Amino acid sequence: MKPEMNRESVALALLPKSNQISATSSISAAVFNVSTCMIGAGIMSVPATLKVLGIVPGFLVILIMAFLMEVTVEFLLRYTNYSGDANTYGGVMAESFGKFGSFALQICVMISNLGALIIYLIIIGDVLTGNESEGVLHLGILQQCFGFHWWNSRAYSLLFVVIFVMLPLLLLPRVESLGHASAVSILLAVVFVVISSGMAIYALIEGQTQQLSLVPDFSDGLLSVFNLFTTIPVLATAFACHVTIHPVRAELEKQSDMSTAVRISLVLSVVIYLAVGFVGYLLFGDSIMADMLVNFDQTSNLPGGLMINAIVRLSYAIHLMLVFPVIFYTLRANMDEMIFPRKSLLANDTTRFMSLTCVLLAFIYVVAIALPNIWYFFQFMGSTTVACIAFVFPGAIVLRDVHGISTRKDRVMAIMVVILAVVTSVIAISTNLYSLFGNSASEN
Repeated sequence: MKPEMNRESVALALLPKSNQISATSSISAAVFNVSTCMIGAGIMSVPATLKVLGIVPGFLVILIMAFLMEVTVEFLLRYTNYSGDANTYGGVMAESFGKFGSFALQICVMISNLGALIIYLIIIGDVLTGNESEGVLHLGILQQCFGFHWWNSRAYSLLFVVIFVMLPLLLLPRVESLGHASAVSILLAVVFVVISSGMAIYALIEGQTQQLSLVPDFSDGLLSVFNLFTTIPVLATAFACHVTIHPVRAELEKQSDMSTAVRISLVLSVVIYLAVGFVGYLLFGDSIMADMLVNFDQTSNLPGGLMINAIVRLSYAIHLMLVFPVIFYTLRANMDEMIFPRKSLLANDTTRFMSLTCVLLAFIYVVAIALPNIWYFFQFMGSTTVACIAFVFPGAIVLRDVHGISTRKDRVMAIMVVILAVVTSVIAISTNLYSLFGNSASEN
């Protein structure tokens, strides 16, 4: 962050005012920024959602989710700047629900960012030290190279990454310093998609692909039906981009082009999610894990298969290591504004800067060690904060309709979106609680 920024600009780090930014961006740049927001760690869990839903329903749900995202983004854009004042998501919420609305949004954004960082660290841990689920052990790169030792266990490996990789980047006073790191991270994400797709094509040619399920498996009866709902929060978390909409819109030369940019971004994201989901499911079948990277411990029949698998995993792990500080900067700035609203600029207070950084990083590390499964975290975020940001808040804004501009069709769609979000979230949370505690009780 620039030292000369005032407290208001820090408070709105996620939601900057349009008059603070030079509006020189093109539609292509907006598409790139929104697409980057959508295509994050969520890409790792898309194949697992196809395993639960089956190929045909899975593709259909992805398309429906993209459509609902477009609808709710359109709600937000319609109420933005209508009165000339509200030009951020927080501003629109404040206009409709007062200070409570903007405060609720800020809380949800911070929790979502915190959850995303925990997910990133869990995925990095999966790559380095593997994962065990349902009695199946997937080795990490460190175990495959050096065997099992105390120093390459999950706790110590992640501690090393946190102290010697994350912390130095997080102590840089300006987020602009991470510009080159962000460019490299995008390149690494492309490397992952290209190599994994190549592996699937090779396996298809050699006839070594897995058998795919076109429809869900209902062998567990009613529980199987409820499990279908657990995929909705995962996909909602993957597609959610609402917090990015206003900052990107503010940079457009013609802000009315934002709707077009969002639609193009959604189409690109749908194509990538469908491709990666199909590729991952094709390669690993029903053995696919919630974090697809874990499955790449298997030796491929490609020439140099072990090396290729290591490159695939490391490319995305390093990508997340480089994206991690960017999200952390926003989280820290907003957390500081909430806890210390009357204090000086965070970057100018070394003690507060260091303390807040270390406390947040330590909390993220501890949770990532305690709950090493991204599936539950995606569902938790998608069922709570992301559901509010992407569905409940936009729907509530339309139903509140402080400017009297919503049509009957808008209100019906808003009611449907809110009900869908609430019902899906309740079922997903209930199913997960039953799976976690019900199964444990029956085993005991």
